[in-house]
Amino acid sequence: MARVNIVGDGPGGLSAALFLSKNGHDVTVYGQDETAMHHAYVHNYLGIPEVAGSEFQDIARRQVREFGASLVDEEVTSVSAGEKFTVIATSGDSESDYLILTEGKSPDLARSLGLTQDESGAISIDSNYMSSIDKVYVVGRAVRPSRSQAIISAGAGAVAALDILAREEGKDVQDWDTPPKE
Repeated sequence: MARVNIVGDGPGGLSAALFLSKNGHDVTVYGQDETAMHHAYVHNYLGIPEVAGSEFQDIARRQVREFGASLVDEEVTSVSAGEKFTVIATSGDSESDYLILTEGKSPDLARSLGLTQDESGAISIDSNYMSSIDKVYVVGRAVRPSRSQAIISAGAGAVAALDILAREEGKDVQDWDTPPKE
């Protein structure tokens, strides 16, 4: 079981947390529920006819908690990378095996790790949303500053989580849910 810290509690961070926690990993999400989703009314989220952003956040946060992830309502003041990754928040430090950053349009923590940005300001990542630092993933607006959307961010969080699951299993992982048996 991996220990994963996620900084950011919007759709990208919560999606990653859901996939990881439902598969038995120890997940902590840091955020103060100040996501841009609270200013949205969503009509284009596949499978959901329409939903207010705040209602979406309430549902997503509850779902993530029900699968065992911890949500910590604190500001992260810094992160560091070494053999483990350290998140420094107001109540103290937390080490993890993986770090997922989903900071929105101001990726200060990503920059503090020395992650590179392209000319548009996007943090550079690979196709699994891993940065140039092994086991550090960046999802959401930090990698698509001018083309941000909730469902894209949630999908990016899922991609990063599936990559972590595959790395931990040592093989490709499918995360398929099946209907309950009658």
